[in-house]
Amino acid sequence: MRIRGGRLPIGRNPAGASGEGTSDEAASGEGTSAEGASGEDTSGEGGRGDGASGDGQAADGGRGSAGTGTLSSPWARGAAALLAGALPALAFPAPGLWWFAYVALVPWLLLIRTAHSPRRAALDGWIGGIGFIIAVHHWLVPSLHVFIVLLAALLGLLWAPWGLLVSRLLGGSPSASRAVAAVVVVPSGWLMIELVRSWEGLGGPWGLLGASQWEVAPALRVASVGGVWLVSLLVLAVNTGAALLVADRAARTTAGVLLVVCALSVAAMWAWAPRPTDTGTVRIAVVQPGVVEGPGSVARRFDRGEELTRSLEGRGVDLVVWGESSIGAGAWERPETARRLAELSRRVGADLLVNVDARQTDGSGRSGIFKSAVLVGPDGPTGDRYDKMRLVPFGEYVPARSLLGWATSVGKAAGEDRLRGDRQVVMTLPDGARGLRIGPLVCFETAFPDMSRRLVRDGAQVIVAQSATSTFQHSWAPAQHASLGALRAAENGRPMVHATLTGISAAYGPRGERVGSPLGTDASAAEVFDLPLARGSTLYGRLGDWPVYGALAALAALCAVEGLRALRRPAPGPPGPPARTAHGSPGRPGR
Repeated sequence: MRIRGGRLPIGRNPAGASGEGTSDEAASGEGTSAEGASGEDTSGEGGRGDGASGDGQAADGGRGSAGTGTLSSPWARGAAALLAGALPALAFPAPGLWWFAYVALVPWLLLIRTAHSPRRAALDGWIGGIGFIIAVHHWLVPSLHVFIVLLAALLGLLWAPWGLLVSRLLGGSPSASRAVAAVVVVPSGWLMIELVRSWEGLGGPWGLLGASQWEVAPALRVASVGGVWLVSLLVLAVNTGAALLVADRAARTTAGVLLVVCALSVAAMWAWAPRPTDTGTVRIAVVQPGVVEGPGSVARRFDRGEELTRSLEGRGVDLVVWGESSIGAGAWERPETARRLAELSRRVGADLLVNVDARQTDGSGRSGIFKSAVLVGPDGPTGDRYDKMRLVPFGEYVPARSLLGWATSVGKAAGEDRLRGDRQVVMTLPDGARGLRIGPLVCFETAFPDMSRRLVRDGAQVIVAQSATSTFQHSWAPAQHASLGALRAAENGRPMVHATLTGISAAYGPRGERVGSPLGTDASAAEVFDLPLARGSTLYGRLGDWPVYGALAALAALCAVEGLRALRRPAPGPPGPPARTAHGSPGRPGR
């Protein structure tokens, strides 16, 4: 029999199976394969039929739909990826739509799963990553200008492998085993991105997805078990399960069960995780002078801080905290400054923790500009000093200045690199303050979970952060920065104070709960917080970043499974002799 107008499919007929394939499509090579047309897993190992790429999935939610509709244009698809990647920014302060974090990634996941090729999936991941970085850090635009686009493009590359991972596990019609793997491995891949960009040289751990849950009590409980990392995993797992619910009817039961497991896990942590035990209270005052601009602003800010500190007389405070760079360059070298601060300490009856940005010499003999937290008592500086260790890229130093020094002419990058400290310090207050031990952090060091954990392990009873976000006064930055204190407090079971020059200043109890009323960006005031002290350690304090290691193990397991699958796949055999038709021409082995 001669066949005209195309090739006869072997085995199952895609058109008959799904009602969507045609022989013309089969002839052109653009239709679905026999395995993919029905969306069934025929590999016997939970895979996608013919391997990791999975090209040619079913049109109903698989890759076959990627080339139709509005997103058929690469430009339209790129714009959709950029917007989808930016959506999670709405979950962070100042919008503060914390609940949105649990579905914010669903559009991005659904877009990637329809990618027609691995290259397109990686591109969707990269473009979405650019959107995420720009949206979460958009308040840096006045300082970095167009340079932020270059930084976003570089950091966005971290999401390209994640795009491949999402496409591999969510594409087509996932089996139950692949759906389970997706809810574990897709969040693990995201966590690796957060881990890599947490390196100080890449900007530090700002905008970790778990940080959006800073005011949600159950999420703070989760943070006490596995830090912000475990909260990020939970948020990603819910997003992945929600994407499965929307994308594939066959996976809905499995996705629903997995979402219930997430909820039960949170309930178990809420019920059984160790809680800090209250041991009394301590009174800590925060001095926020507010926005002071114009000629002589440094001196006038000092005067305002002095005035506000005097107002605390007779209020029984144990410690007074000033914000970052509360004493400007040049002022610290004058003996008059130390005398005025000592007089304030005597008048209020408490030590002052001030912050100095001036040229100094540290214990190892290095001289230069340090950003230092200095404790001042009734007799002047006590000798307790902490030099900031982790500096803000471009804000306080320019990485590889010989190559990137031109950034100083584009934005507000540091004209001179600050020097960094080499160790963390726990300071002990006098007996009048019951020997309270405090652990100072400066500026965006509060974004690093390991630093506050180290201070608590070294004996700090209260974590004290000094910050200044006046450059970004009318942006989302002050609210985002202040919210980090809740996570650090909950992770370690210790109260935390966040003191700034211009707001937002706030305090949190050992469970991450807000204490007192925060000072907003429009306030120039001194506020006293009665902080509950606590003893005991959290699981995160004991075990550290164990969710990161768990995520690494999950990714390693996936790589091992894929490797074994590739080894088991039979090698293609030698081609057989061509069949002959009745007329002697080559043809397919036939009927």
